Order: sequence, then structure tokens, then C-alpha cells
Amino acid sequence: MKSDPFAVLPDERVRAVLRRLHDEADRQVPGLLLHFLPQLPRMLLGRRIDAPGAERGYFADKYLALERDPGAFCYLTARSLRARTIVEFGTSFGISTLWLAAAVRDNGGGRVIGTEFVPEKARRAQANLEEAGLASFAEIRVGDATETLRADLGEVDFMLNDGSPQPALDVLKLVAPALRPGAVVVTDNVGFFKADYRDYVAYVRDPRQGFASMTMPFRSGAEYSVRLPARPV
Repeated sequence: MKSDPFAVLPDERVRAVLRRLHDEADRQVPGLLLHFLPQLPRMLLGRRIDAPGAERGYFADKYLALERDPGAFCYLTARSLRARTIVEFGTSFGISTLWLAAAVRDNGGGRVIGTEFVPEKARRAQANLEEAGLASFAEIRVGDATETLRADLGEVDFMLNDGSPQPALDVLKLVAPALRPGAVVVTDNVGFFKADYRDYVAYVRDPRQGFASMTMPFRSGAEYSVRLPARPV
């Protein structure tokens, strides 16, 4: 019997906003599948498709959202970590931001530092946070994540790496010095865009980089990486 992922959220106001947004994202899925259909042979052959970042115009009004079960998983992971500071690459319209901001609030306070390249998406995300009563627990920085995440992060407990595959590794390397020992990084779509994330996955599975990592069996594949304590010299 399949459980309701929204049941992990104690606040009906947050659940209502997330249900609406997930339903809106679902309605875009057929069009997205058609868009990626010409790329299917390359994907099956394990080749890079350089998406979705290479086509910012097409994706400007697309949700490209974290699905319900991974969203609930991120919420519960952030709760278990007692996360107070969360970094999110790829805010879009704020679906994942809502899951994360709810966790921060339910942990007693803190902030989600989101980053979104498209200003209109950032504005919509902010409105969705306000509707859910979570605006005071999130800060959305507009622009290129390799610039917006360079400063004022503090000690980071959890990171959701869910933007374009191409800069994902650069963004992780930028945030990594702020990750506390035991911090968790979840990176979505490593199964769907397997070739595009090949270098990223190789990096987090290299013991020299200070992570322990595996792919979670969600439909799109999500890499779950734990920041390890520094080894004694």
C-alpha cells in the first residue's frame, strides 16, 4: 500500500500549496517527455545531452520539480539532521524550497538558501513561500549559482543539488567547504541524465573527496552523499 508523501508534513497550509504545485508540475510532464524524445537514443547509449541548462528559453516556464516522494525524503532527512541551514541549487518555482523550508521551521528555525537563474521563477517561488507561510525561512538568490553561493552560507547541514547537470559539480565544490561533518547532499536526476552526471557521481564516490555516496532508487535516481569528518593527519 503506497503511503501519502504529504502525510509527513504537520501543516495543512503547506500541504495544500505543495499539492497544487505538484499537480501543476505533473501537467507539464507529457510535454517534457516529448521534448526529450529526440535525445532518447543518446541517453540510451550513455551520451551527454547537455540538458536542461543548455536551453534556458524552453525551460523558463517549466517546473522541473522534485517529485513528491523525494520531496518527503528530503524533508525527513533534514528533520533527522536537525538542519538549520540548507543550501538549494535549482529553486525553480519553489516546490523543493517549500519541502526544505518546512523542515527548517519544524526544526525550530533557520534558513534555506535557494538560488534561481530566472528572475520570474524566483518571484513565483517567493509568492509560493508566502502563500505557505514559509517566506521567513527561505532566501532566494537570483543569478548564476556559481556566483550567488560564493558567500554568506554559514555552516551547512543539508544541500539539495537539483539544478542543471552541467554546473552541478562546480556548485558542490563551491559549497563543500561549508558542509559540516555529517551533512547530507542529495542530487536529483543522476539516473535520468546519467551521462551528464557521470563526472559528478565519480567525484562524490572518490574517497579522496571526503564523501560516502550511493544512488537512491527513486524513479529519476538521486545521489545521496554524506560529508565525512576530516581524516586525522
